[in-house]
Formats: sequence, C-alpha cells, structure tokens
Amino acid sequence: MTLNEAQRPAVADTVVGDDPYLWLEAVDDEEVLEWVQRHNGPTLARLSGDRFEQMRAEALDVFDADTRIPGVTRRGDYLYNFWRDAGHPRGIWRRTTLAEYRKDAPEWDVVIDVDALAAAEDENWVWGGAGINAPGYTRALVFLSRGGGDATVVREFDMTTREFVADGFNLPEGKHVIDFEDDDTMLVGTDFGEGSLTESGYPRVIKRWRRATVLGDAEVVFSGAASDVSVSMGCSAYPGFERTFIYRGTDFYNKETFELRDGELILIDIPTDASMAVHREWAMIVLLSDWARGDTTYEAGTVLVTDYEQLVAGTAELHTVFEPGGDEYFAAGIFTGDRFLSIKLRDVATVVEVLTPGRWQAEPLQGAPANTTTVIAGVDEFGDEIFLHSAGFDTPPLLLHGPSAGPVRQIKSAPALFDADDLIVSQRFTASADGTRVPYFLVAHRDSTGPGPTLLQGYGAFRAAQLPGYLGAFGRLWLARGGNYAMANIRGGGEFGPAWHEQVLRENRHKVAEDFAAVARDLVAQGVTTAPQLGAEGGSAGGLLMGVMLTQYPELFGALVCRSPLLDMRRFNLLLAGASWMTEFGNPDEPADWEYIKQYSPYHNISAERKYPPVLITTSTRDDRVHPGHARKMAAALEAAGHPVLYYENTEGGHSGVANNAQAAFATAVTHEFLLQTLS
Repeated sequence: MTLNEAQRPAVADTVVGDDPYLWLEAVDDEEVLEWVQRHNGPTLARLSGDRFEQMRAEALDVFDADTRIPGVTRRGDYLYNFWRDAGHPRGIWRRTTLAEYRKDAPEWDVVIDVDALAAAEDENWVWGGAGINAPGYTRALVFLSRGGGDATVVREFDMTTREFVADGFNLPEGKHVIDFEDDDTMLVGTDFGEGSLTESGYPRVIKRWRRATVLGDAEVVFSGAASDVSVSMGCSAYPGFERTFIYRGTDFYNKETFELRDGELILIDIPTDASMAVHREWAMIVLLSDWARGDTTYEAGTVLVTDYEQLVAGTAELHTVFEPGGDEYFAAGIFTGDRFLSIKLRDVATVVEVLTPGRWQAEPLQGAPANTTTVIAGVDEFGDEIFLHSAGFDTPPLLLHGPSAGPVRQIKSAPALFDADDLIVSQRFTASADGTRVPYFLVAHRDSTGPGPTLLQGYGAFRAAQLPGYLGAFGRLWLARGGNYAMANIRGGGEFGPAWHEQVLRENRHKVAEDFAAVARDLVAQGVTTAPQLGAEGGSAGGLLMGVMLTQYPELFGALVCRSPLLDMRRFNLLLAGASWMTEFGNPDEPADWEYIKQYSPYHNISAERKYPPVLITTSTRDDRVHPGHARKMAAALEAAGHPVLYYENTEGGHSGVANNAQAAFATAVTHEFLLQTLS
C-alpha cells in the first residue's frame, strides 16, 4: 500500500531534528489515530475475503477449544487456572481439586468472572494475573489492565467472601511490584511521585505498607538509583524459613541481591549477573560469567549449591552440581520439596533431571518423555508435587504429574489440531558469516516434489531460547495448506549457554542478522524453498530482526512480517521501557555506540533504490513496552520511499498485540492471509 500525496498527513510543522515522523510517537493523539485508521482500512480490505474468514474461524476454534490443557498453579488445597473461551472472552479465574482435575471434564469453581466484572464496572478489563498470600491463602492481589498493557490496576480480593476489599491494598494503574510480607503488610514499589521511578519507568523505591494506613505514609525500606532499571522484591513464606529479598536491577542483566532481615539489608555475595534460588537451607547459584572465589574460578554456565546461612555469613562451601562442557547447557531449574528439578538443553532438546540434596547427583527423572520439549509447568511451593508440560512441533501437548523424585505420569493430553501424517521434523545446521555453526529446525512435507512456500521465524535476543512447541493454529492455517516451517536458533538466545548470547551484544549485534540470513540461504540451497517463496516473521526484538532483514537482506525473502517491533534504534532508549535494553543494544546517545547502532537501525537504513519484499507491520496502540511509534514511523518512512507495506494496529492488546482469543484469531488470520497472498 502506498498513499498518494493527498492521503499523506502534513508533517512540516511537526518535524523535529532529522525525524519527519516524530509526531507519530504521540500515542493517543487524534491526528495520529486518524493516520492509524487510514492504514488499517486498506490493509484489512486487501486481506479480507472468504479464505481470511475461514482461517479466522479455524484459529478461533483452536484458541477457544475446550480440549486445551488448562495450566494450573497449586495454592494450598486447590489448583488455580485462568481460562478464556467463546463463552468467556475476557476469561474466568477458577479453581478445582487435584482429584477433580484428573477427570476428563472437571468441575470448576469460578472465583472471578472478568467478563461480568468488566460489564458491571464499564471497564475494558484484561486479566493480568493474581497472587495469593501464603500459607493462609485468604487474600489475593488481582492485577487488571485496561486494554492489555503492562500497566495494571492492583486490587485486594477476599478469597472467603469472594469480594474485592474496598479499603484494602489497592493501587491505581501503573507498573507496580507488590508482594505480601504477611497477611496485613505489603512491600510495594510504584509511582510514589516525583523521583520514585527509574529512567526506564519502573519503581525505584520499595516501601512497607501496613493495613489501614495511607500508602503515602509508608516507610521506605529501599531506594535504588534513577539510572537503575528497577527495584523489586520477593517474599518467601516457607514455615521456618521466612525470608524477604530485595533486588536492585542496575541494568537489564545485573542486579544486587539483599536479604531484608530484622530491618537490616544484607548484601548477598554472589555475582550480579548470577541467578539464585533459595529454598529452606539451600541456595542454588547459576553463573552467567566466570566467578573467581579464592583460588578457584568457576566458569560461566556452572551451577553451584551451598548452605544459604553460610553464604550470608561469607563462609559458604560451594559444591558444583553442573559445569559447562560437552553438549549440555543448564536452561532452568526450581526447588520443590526435598529436591531440585533441572532442565538442560542438548542441541536444543530438553533433558529433565532431578537432584537430591546431600548427594546433589543429577539423575534422569523417571517418566519424562523423550524427543519433545518438556518444561516445568508448576510445583507445590511447600511440597514435592510437580507438573511438566511436554510437546513437539507436530506432537500435541501432554501434562505430566507426580512427585519431584519421580516417576511422573501423564494426566492430561490434548488432541491433534492438524494432520501431521505427512510432516517430517528435522534439525539442520548451517554456517554463519564468521563460521559459527547455527542450528535450525525444519517442519516440511514428506512427499514434497520441489521448493514450496516456507515461513522462517527467529528472535535472537535477551537469552530467550527458541524451543520446539506444538504449532497448533499455525499448523492448521499454514502447514495444512502446504507451507513449510523453519525455526532458527540464532545467537542472542540461550540455546547454548551464556556465550551464545554474549557473542552478539552491543557492537556484535550484526551477528544475529548474519545467523538468520545464513539459515535463509541454506533453506534455498537445500531446495526447501526459493527466495520469492520464503517468508520470515518476528516480534519485539524479533521485529527488529525483521527490520534488518528488510533493509539489509531484502533479496533473501518474498515477504516479511514484523510484529510489535523495535525499529528506531536512535530513540529506542527514550521510549517507554527502552532504557532498560541498552545493555543489549548499546546507548545511542553515546557517539561511539551510535556508530555501530546506526549501521543496522532499520529506520535509518531505508533505501529508495533497493527493491524490498512486501512487509506487514503490526503493533498495538496499548503496547506500553515497545512503543507503537516504532512501527508507525517505519511504515510512514517506507511509504515515502515508495516501498510496498501493509500496516495494522490493534487498539488493544499490549505488547502481545491482542487482548482476547477473538483478537488473537483475527491477528493470526491477518498474518497468514498476507503470507498466502505473497508467497504462494
């Protein structure tokens, strides 16, 4: 879509510096929203039709299906679940017992009906989660957002009367951190007024708020610096081991950890980039950089265990329970009861193990399935119960349950949502520009006789590993219509330990794009697809990747889908939470950093001479994490340079872009109709 001059908004009076589209950063400005509607209309007209409506119905059928496995969280005697379906588009928060949950059609006790609440209060409520006080489970903090953004309203809820507490621990809309210190005391970080937020827009101050007192009068227990990313806290109510931790996030990857004990803040002596889990008398430490302690240096990727009180006293004896080397990398873990559950990655495949305190010897968890991605779905914070979720690209999800010592057994399964009989899943490897071996997964049709339409997805940032998972609606809308699918495990993620991410920070960011481009070329070289038939999709930091593909590698693709993207890397640190990501990308206000950032910033590398593939750019007006101005400005600049671009902005949905299943189905159909039109 290219607007003619009469359709383009006048910008002469709003030019600031060298950015003619800065005015599009005004989120709710009337003129800007008119611009949005002028772009939404032609996009939806172009993509509408019988096939679009059929795909929207198919996607909604998947998202609303009552055969989905309801994920649960144990709190006391009950398993809690949040559920959306056709009858409850905004959702219901409900609970049941384990015995009932095991049934094919369990009976659920509805605690909060969000649709009814929104109607009664005439508010556009979107569920943001809930936390229940332990160990009594008598009160909850309920988080509700208007339209689905990160900012939420916090309201205290009485679990006995099933009513909100009018004079309880309630907070207006904002980005809060809050937790029960005890039944009548909260630790809270919020916007307390001038100077109480960091430059990233998150809380800088933690206060202790007692029941029936004014929040403004609450005592300060911790203050960070304005240049910090955020401060936060966590309270453990494990009987006999009650502890309160304060975290000062100095940047996106580094934080100081304190225990608040008897009014004193005790700094815990661990590396600031390490992760620590404390359970009863134990502390588990995961290193993300080398740690020299005495005469011993522990390598990045090592997992250590020690006595927590000795760690506080500075006398800790560290025991290594995992060290890097070979082909395994620690991915995740959690204490439960008398054991530690560990998830490792081996060539992007999960390995589930259990460690018993004292011996600390890793042993395979009995009953954990092979050849699927298995993740920790839930644990009993005071007992030995665990839930595991397992699935593959073409393998419908299973839910397994049992004691942390094993064995675990299947208690739930989801039916197939698409026909996978002719599909074959393979893992392949290719070489990036610097020779690095980069893996990718391919889901292709077994009996294909030649190159076909293929969608390649990638992310490549913030240590987020991309793991195989059931393709669900994608399988029904894309694979069932003859398309292939590829997922690239490029650097920037956590698939191969800390170094896989560290290699591409700041001035080395170009390697993320080089990895992705190498996978795209390999798909063509292997005869899976051709450049005109190859599409790529990414969101958020993956949307930045799509912008780089568009402006630097346009010849490799027939279409690109860019969702909720970062694109203006000159101003990303000034928009919403952007300042918190400078550790990843660099600081564009520093001339030395801008020198390398400007080499790839998509908004600053648009060429009117090069031929670009069609691109679909989507965002949400209510995205309060990645500013919608990124997407708006990129679309406007591409149009001005004469390039084909489709733009769609949902008025709700936050960073995910959708606020309910119907919107998710609509957005899914928009993407797939665009891909089918451009790649077929």
